[in-house]
Amino acid sequence: MKAKLTFSYFFSLLFIGISAQEIAPAEKSKWKYSPNFVVGVDVLSAGLSFFTDRQVFQGFVSSRLNRELHAVADAGFEKNIYIKNGYDAEVNGPFVKIGTLYRLMKDPENPLNGFYVGGKAAASFYTQEYRAVPVRGFGGSTSSVAFPSSAQSSYWIEGHAGGRVQLFDSNFYIDVNVQPKYVLYSTTQEDIKPMIIPGFGRSSGKFNMGYMWNIAYSF
Repeated sequence: MKAKLTFSYFFSLLFIGISAQEIAPAEKSKWKYSPNFVVGVDVLSAGLSFFTDRQVFQGFVSSRLNRELHAVADAGFEKNIYIKNGYDAEVNGPFVKIGTLYRLMKDPENPLNGFYVGGKAAASFYTQEYRAVPVRGFGGSTSSVAFPSSAQSSYWIEGHAGGRVQLFDSNFYIDVNVQPKYVLYSTTQEDIKPMIIPGFGRSSGKFNMGYMWNIAYSF
């Protein structure tokens, strides 16, 4: 009886030891965050700034939080002019966006490659000047009034859909995405809706579409 108990105890310990060895690799395979960053610059918008009224310089930094989820922050500066339908306005100022991206289609050999979707919250704090605002007068006549430069701010949310691919075997990547945007709130001057919002673009409505064509580098 004692021998049977001894053998049972021995094999129980052996089974537990084997099970622990089988579980250990699985535990080791769990994702553990370590500092990692991808930094990119929107080269398309910067290039177009030399040929259009809209001058935009923007970039991003992202960090992989786990196997699929990435934190991302965009920042930039925009100067733009709006001359249309009797309006003559100019704005300039910085903007910032913060959000997360989720990797959909994956490259098993490189966790930074793939297609992404996500969302961001954004804000811009800018200087706005209306050199002409159309005003309808008596008898249907139209004139314009000017308003001095003032500090304004706008807040919006935007979606994110795009992809990233490695350039050869380097640390450089091409990162392209589109951003449908919706304004939540804007301060106003004399109750005039902003014609341009840095980081959001030209729009007299609440919806707009943005894009970025980045060259990125991973650390």
